[in-house]
Amino acid sequence: MAVGKAARQQPDPCSFVIFGVTGDLAHRLVVPALYNLAASDLLPDRFCLVGIARKGMTSDRLRDSLMKGLRQFATRAVDDAIAQRLLACVTCIEADPKEPESFDALNKQLDELEAARGTGGNRLFYLATPPNAFLPISRELGRTGMLAENGAWRRLVVEKPFGTDLASAKALNSELLKLVEEHQIYRIDHYLGKETVQNILVLRFANGMFEPIWNRNHIDHIQITVDEKLGVGHRGSFYDATGALRDMVPNHLFQLLSLVTMEPPVKFDAHSVRSEKAEVLSAIQTQTEQEALQNSVRGQYRGGRIGDTEIDDYRKTPDVAPGSTTETYAALKLTIDNWRWAGVPFYLRTGKALGVKRTEIAIKFKQAPFAMFRDTPVDRLSQNYLIISTEPTEGIALQFNTKVPGPNINIDGVEMKFRYKDYFKAEPSTGYETLIYDCMIGDNILFQRADSVEAGWKAVQPFLDAWKKAGGKGLKVYEPGSEGPEEANDLLERDGRSWRKLG
Repeated sequence: MAVGKAARQQPDPCSFVIFGVTGDLAHRLVVPALYNLAASDLLPDRFCLVGIARKGMTSDRLRDSLMKGLRQFATRAVDDAIAQRLLACVTCIEADPKEPESFDALNKQLDELEAARGTGGNRLFYLATPPNAFLPISRELGRTGMLAENGAWRRLVVEKPFGTDLASAKALNSELLKLVEEHQIYRIDHYLGKETVQNILVLRFANGMFEPIWNRNHIDHIQITVDEKLGVGHRGSFYDATGALRDMVPNHLFQLLSLVTMEPPVKFDAHSVRSEKAEVLSAIQTQTEQEALQNSVRGQYRGGRIGDTEIDDYRKTPDVAPGSTTETYAALKLTIDNWRWAGVPFYLRTGKALGVKRTEIAIKFKQAPFAMFRDTPVDRLSQNYLIISTEPTEGIALQFNTKVPGPNINIDGVEMKFRYKDYFKAEPSTGYETLIYDCMIGDNILFQRADSVEAGWKAVQPFLDAWKKAGGKGLKVYEPGSEGPEEANDLLERDGRSWRKLG
């Protein structure tokens, strides 16, 4: 996330090594993002794209497969010349951590490719693999010396989920940090590649009208919503072992939470920003298991329809246990124990098979006094919200009160809206372009640090433990196309508040 003149810094020559290159992530997101960078002239001239596959895949077959995926998933019209130039850099190499000698051979082949392409030994290893492959691959990269920085940089990109609970996250961090330094690890979260998410810092700290009121004195509460219309689909095996809380809260929702609540960094660099994010996540109040049950709602969708789409009952999804108690919806109430946010509740919700696809942060400001309007027909002012939206439309809206034209004092709520597409001409993106570019230039400001990851898991661990002990007790059901379980409204209504209506 470079600033100013550095925004178009050309990355160093490098080898971009993708483990899991034949998978969905590489085809759907990573390679289309690389294409978009190439189309924007933001890839190095001396570049080598290496796909790591198991036996039976050749470089020609891989190029054909990636081209097919690019045509299917590209976010813009594909220019054949640019695509051919990118894919001409592709080399397929067989390697499997179960066969250590294959990594010795990989190291040798990379040396040869780098000599031929002039990449200077800089290597970026992208683990687009299932989480259980992170450590085996990393250990082999470490054993063969491929992660050692000896005059050239070496970086390791790790996809989420980063652990499944606090203990596993700590163990994974510990093992990785035996192999590489913290500055070499890029824990990637594609939500942070979205323009509006990055704009939160600019909105807060580059506008004098917002920062003075961004605190407990003026903000009543904050809602963070990540809702999806799609059901689990073909991901039953993964999802049933994960659930909505693990899948979304410690990473996506907490990244949004940390950006909207962190203290101003001393300067806009990776160390300062990531330190403030970790600090505010560590300030989330750790709840007892009883408090976690009181301050959460979990739900699971049943069969039904969303428009013309038939949604199967979650428990009838392939690879899902018939009596599964895995949640497809989670809502939490959290508090942050620091000076800025003392007494301000944070309500988080996320789920599958809901009525709308929406990702937003809604900041509710405290109500103005009614005294001066006591003798008018006004009995209730519209609520004041600042709404930061990333899906389906990236933008910012401010909801406030104004007088309705006419001789009487009638007040109505209106919205002032800013949408990125109305002001800036930008090509559609996958959300990975900025993140991959930052990986190549060595800017890790948008990536999680080990302490931030562990602070996130520490905050959700009581909910995981409480829900596990409760089993099916307390698991609510909801209809596809709804806003989730009715009980989720209680989290706010008992505090005299309500969820912001989505639509």
